[in-house]
Amino acid sequence: MKRRALLQAAGASALVWAWPAQASLAADFETAIIRDDFVRVRELLQRGLDPNTLDSHGNPGVVRAMRNDSWRVAQVLLQAPGLRVNDANPQGETPLMLACIKGQLDLVRELLSLGARINQPGWAPLHYAASADAPHSLAIAQLLLDEHAYIDAESPNGSTPLMLAAQYGSQAMVELLLNAGADVQLRNQLGLTAVDFARRSDRDYMVRILQTAYDATRRSKATW
Repeated sequence: MKRRALLQAAGASALVWAWPAQASLAADFETAIIRDDFVRVRELLQRGLDPNTLDSHGNPGVVRAMRNDSWRVAQVLLQAPGLRVNDANPQGETPLMLACIKGQLDLVRELLSLGARINQPGWAPLHYAASADAPHSLAIAQLLLDEHAYIDAESPNGSTPLMLAAQYGSQAMVELLLNAGADVQLRNQLGLTAVDFARRSDRDYMVRILQTAYDATRRSKATW
């Protein structure tokens, strides 16, 4: 009994010392991410830090790296054994979603090769790609569609990628989604269509494109 008590005490003592050590590693990890210090991140991983460690705001490390444009750290983490590529932050954002909105085509490709989810309930990567206007946004959206992204994915309030493109994206993005079969007549839970999203942002040129598509769809359905 005495031996068991001593062992239990020793184990408890080890845990007390281990927790501050892990907390210190996590703090170093967050600082290294913010600074894009990929060398330090690699050292921490070699010392046994879990690549899925959360920062002080609940972001998985790779998500925090992408939010901070710490691309060298993101690359190191994507190569780390055991990384869970579909872990999300408290806002539901996954690494793939952030790579999409940041226009990081190569990272999108890498994440897809690692098994990142394209379709999911609520906000989806295509929403993020459609709302961006980065140099590679069109290529990213096309890649997602080629990989069977649901074109009319609905956000929690029923907004689709086309609606977000109408308000935030480029004309080319809107045309890409329309040509790929996006439903211009859909309404979200507020009763808004993609035309309304464009009108709300005073994007008159986008209103004309979408209204033309909307009217053409109505005429087509009227002849069925």
